[in-house]
Amino acid sequence: RLQEWKNEQRAHQLLKVLGEKVGWSPEEISSSGEELSDAFGGLYSAFEEAAMNEGALQDAGFEGDWLQPFIEIAVENIIPPFVEIRGTLTLSINATNGVDVIREALLAAEAFSSPEEEIEITCHYNGAPEYRLELKAPDFKTAESLWEQVTSASVDYVVASGGEAEAYRE
Repeated sequence: RLQEWKNEQRAHQLLKVLGEKVGWSPEEISSSGEELSDAFGGLYSAFEEAAMNEGALQDAGFEGDWLQPFIEIAVENIIPPFVEIRGTLTLSINATNGVDVIREALLAAEAFSSPEEEIEITCHYNGAPEYRLELKAPDFKTAESLWEQVTSASVDYVVASGGEAEAYRE
């Protein structure tokens, strides 16, 4: 309970820093804080969501030139419980065993999951030839490193089997 209060106080200070950075008046800082609190259930939660997912503010309907500085402040100052990276794998192969090759490529990606290290990787079918890749890790450095490893493993497997593959982040 005390930690929640401290987090909210910290979030208010970070919002003031943002306000100074983008030239907001105290009233604008206050009203923006209320809007963010309403949308995310708390100001700290808004910073936390922005640190975990750069598109969270836009997804919640926020817009403006203050979004990028907000995200930067969140990433620099908030330690999220986990980081999520999403992307798309485009996998295609014209071979009799093509389905098996793609299945193995996706399983190779998911094999990087590790409950002990709080790493979760899931693949979802978006419609041929696209597959959504979701990666959760405890910190940014781990997530970035894993993204490279996971996508390389899948792409290399399909290419080595005679197919075409590429990966890109959302």
